[in-house]
Amino acid sequence: MTVRRLCVFCGSSMGNLADYRAAAAELGEFLARREIGVVYGGASVGLMGTVADSALAAGGEVIGVIPRLLQEKELAHPGLTALHVVDTMHQRKALMAELCDGFIALPGGMGTFEEFFEVLTWGQLGMHCKPCGLLNVAGYYDRLLAFVDQAVVEGFVRREQRGMLLAAHRPAELLALFAAYRSPTVEKVLKPAQV
Repeated sequence: MTVRRLCVFCGSSMGNLADYRAAAAELGEFLARREIGVVYGGASVGLMGTVADSALAAGGEVIGVIPRLLQEKELAHPGLTALHVVDTMHQRKALMAELCDGFIALPGGMGTFEEFFEVLTWGQLGMHCKPCGLLNVAGYYDRLLAFVDQAVVEGFVRREQRGMLLAAHRPAELLALFAAYRSPTVEKVLKPAQV
């Protein structure tokens, strides 16, 4: 799989650990040095701004997508390769997905969770075959991964669907998982006995 651009979801805050900011900076530089463009939410603040700044400083392509409503609230980044201003959050997510070859979530809050699980669900439904991975900085996503494992045990997530949720502690490890990723074949969302 050729990766030209990756979509990065992450916090508009820095979080409480210095590790989060360091990981965001590392990811931005890592992608730029491998000539992989960054697609993200377009902000200049928090981990979002850190990813963008580090990728730009390393000579990378950074494309932001921001809703008009949040353009001022999130302080749109003024120095991006390109900034797309859209009307709605739905348009934002659709364009980000269209522009990228895979999805990475760094630590973040409700918006990060929602964005990541939406694209993971799209993959589950066969709407795309792109890898979706968590950059599990300082174990931030350990409990979330354990919860998804519990959902498998409880019969709400199939094992092949669980295999679609990739996770690693470092960018190089996650990109290696992306390179090996093969999307499962989607036949039916529900079998008749489950309806």
